Amino acid sequence: MTEKHAIVIGAGLGGLTAAIKLQEAGHTFDLIDRNPKVGGTWYENSYPGCACDVPVALYQLSFAQSINWTRTFPQGPEIQAYAEEIAERYQLTPHMHLGDEAVSADWDESDKTWTVKTKSGKTFTGDILVGALGQLNRPNWPTIEGLDEFKGAKMHSARWDHSVAWEGKRVAVIGSAASAVQIIPEIAKTASHLAVYQRTPNWVTPRRDVPVSPQEQALMFTQPEAAMDIGARGRQLIYDNADHFFWQVFEWTEAGRAAYTAIATNHLHEQVKDPELRKKLTPDYPVGCRRILISDDYFPALQRENVELVPLAPSKIDARGVTTPDGDYREFDILIFATGFETTEWKWSVDVRGVDGQHLNDVWADHPSAYAGITVNGFPNLFVLYGPNTNLGHNSITFMLERQVEYMMKAIETMDANSAKAMMPKKVAQDDWNARIQADLRKTVWADPACNSWYKTDDGLITQNWSSHTRKYAKEVEAVKVEDYELS
Repeated sequence: MTEKHAIVIGAGLGGLTAAIKLQEAGHTFDLIDRNPKVGGTWYENSYPGCACDVPVALYQLSFAQSINWTRTFPQGPEIQAYAEEIAERYQLTPHMHLGDEAVSADWDESDKTWTVKTKSGKTFTGDILVGALGQLNRPNWPTIEGLDEFKGAKMHSARWDHSVAWEGKRVAVIGSAASAVQIIPEIAKTASHLAVYQRTPNWVTPRRDVPVSPQEQALMFTQPEAAMDIGARGRQLIYDNADHFFWQVFEWTEAGRAAYTAIATNHLHEQVKDPELRKKLTPDYPVGCRRILISDDYFPALQRENVELVPLAPSKIDARGVTTPDGDYREFDILIFATGFETTEWKWSVDVRGVDGQHLNDVWADHPSAYAGITVNGFPNLFVLYGPNTNLGHNSITFMLERQVEYMMKAIETMDANSAKAMMPKKVAQDDWNARIQADLRKTVWADPACNSWYKTDDGLITQNWSSHTRKYAKEVEAVKVEDYELS
């Protein structure tokens, strides 16, 4: 084996997985992240109520399970602690460069290496470049007239200002999707008044979150191997349900659509008795088009005396409050923007320049694609984690991350076996892959003309999501097809 040196950008669960597997295979690495701690999205999102919406049995890494979980769906700080524990357990700390942002990465064709420069002025050189920057890391601030004029406190959910206290204050939450349904129940408890501005209602299903029982905790600490065995069986059951039953919603089978529409509709009717409020909360698009939300306390929070639902997006903001298109005006002390992330444009914060100096952000400007969602023509030895068309709406992203890292390791072995220093997918192979994936995606709910979501570009191309079961993805990336690559 020829030892390689890798530069991993991003220290979330994907970057940590890459670092661990590189180290286990005898390679060296530098791990760079702009944040002062590992954790990625779990470090950056620290808003009240932040939690995982995938059962932790499926969300934690299969090879690095923990016995410290306290709930089925753990809170953000618990997952952040898990990421930090992994870094320590696998002794990654000496190779980490935290609090320093990578700003550029340049491919040198002559010696087949990548050179990465950081904001602090450091330079790193390696054979392999791993882009573990994720898809959801650029907060989306809405374009609203007068946004900058507001004199009270304002923040985005992904950049929470912990110095701001909302107790006894008049608060507005703009947005009603994944982050909002976690924030709203927490703010509602102590705010004097909370207005929720909803542009589009979402399908919501029960969360059924339960704490880990004292008996289960005792088993994990006294008989960890037995607990892990039981956990593995439970993990498999959850995985099978997600990959087969849940996927039918997106594959747009009649049975799947009917089943999940019924689950969400029944949940709404059970929790909201007022027909007028139910009407405001009922989506007019097919289930699965947008991310299906899970919550047991969002609908109850909206029915508190100090909370009101405004079924309109703000049209104007001034120094003291918010106006909606119908002319209604309300004053607030705090504005919270739970307005998601910039996703339709693939722009990395690091300027990656490949063969002939071409910029990855330019290549991905219109219709981003990657072979298997991992490698990109024109960018040798670049391995992307959570790349184009690898997002999921029905299963755990950590499953995809593990498969992508496994593929990267096999690719490195392929180079070694062929006495090559570099590899990148042939353009025809990448184009064929993307054409096949897009053809499959046209059969899903996301292609429905009535579906308008962040999974799609403005011209309707679905660039975010994987097109089938995760088992199919695992099969697709099980082996490296040498014929699809240029080796040099």
